[in-house]
Amino acid sequence: MPQFAPLKNDTFLRALLRQPTEYTPLWLMRQAGRYLPEYRATRARAGSFLGLAKNPDYATEVTLQPLDRYPLDAAILFSDILTVPDAMGLGLFFADGEGPKFERPLRDEKAVLALQGPQPDSLQYVFDAVTQIRTELNGRVPLIGFSGSPWTLACYMVEGGGSDDFRTVKTMLYDRPDLMHHILRTNAAAVAAYLNAQIDAGAQAVMIFDTWGGALADGVYQAFSLRYMAEVMRQLKREKDGVRIPAIVFTKGGGLWLEQIADIGADAVGLDWTVNLAEARRRVGHQVALQGNLDPSVLFAGPSQIEAEVRKLLESFGKPEAGVGHIFNLGHGISQFTPPEAVTTLVEAVHNISRELRG
Repeated sequence: MPQFAPLKNDTFLRALLRQPTEYTPLWLMRQAGRYLPEYRATRARAGSFLGLAKNPDYATEVTLQPLDRYPLDAAILFSDILTVPDAMGLGLFFADGEGPKFERPLRDEKAVLALQGPQPDSLQYVFDAVTQIRTELNGRVPLIGFSGSPWTLACYMVEGGGSDDFRTVKTMLYDRPDLMHHILRTNAAAVAAYLNAQIDAGAQAVMIFDTWGGALADGVYQAFSLRYMAEVMRQLKREKDGVRIPAIVFTKGGGLWLEQIADIGADAVGLDWTVNLAEARRRVGHQVALQGNLDPSVLFAGPSQIEAEVRKLLESFGKPEAGVGHIFNLGHGISQFTPPEAVTTLVEAVHNISRELRG
């Protein structure tokens, strides 16, 4: 195992663990991505999205690009949530202009019952990228590893790609819940092993993205999404070499269930932009840190409007105190159409205004 440089900026990790910070740390979902011209140039060199994601050199390059441009407080591994089902043999590919698709979706009982976790070496390119990124960060900021949630992965695995109405996966859920639970159990074990391997490779925090949990009915969400994220949490390494590894969970559309999400054992809960931050802080108290939750569309406004929205959000959360933590983020991924200079305004505003509010 390589020896990594000591961490120079641990503000993000301290906020996750609800320890005092001099300012509110910030990173952005999809911060390494299409809004940056340097990302688009690297992607063109790689030849395809999978060529980019499966090459540790390219993955390292694009992970570090936003850090070279902005003083962000964390890096997040450049990868895709669908690497895990791809490694389960479903045949991930990207159709031009159509997003991810699977050649062999899980459409019948035989396919579901044959599903197995990834072979140990099938995701080594991800772990190699984690180690390389952590090494090249040289202690600048912490590195976040991540996975899709068991339910969100299942949506793609059964639908065969993205979906507007989740008709195929919900039909299986209601008609054959036994098959859906089999997929989710298999996914939960795979996700936990995947995140643990990222931690072993050098990730200093991990995040579970439950992008489609909010598409489920109340009661169904708890049984088919939350239960399996809790299962991942139970299997997750929470410490590496005596250092705490914080975990974040994020269900888009999950504000209704905030208290229940906070109960599954993560250190922080991500919030989408529909949630009132002050109310969320009141609801979870000292149980977890909160991450979020600026509407990504704010970044299409002018600098003064961006600053005003940042101030509004930071004031809504209120002054941090012992046992309370806030990590500034967007309520979902940054849009590919975002002007890069808007992110400069955002980062400066978050750092400056949060320092001012701590007074």
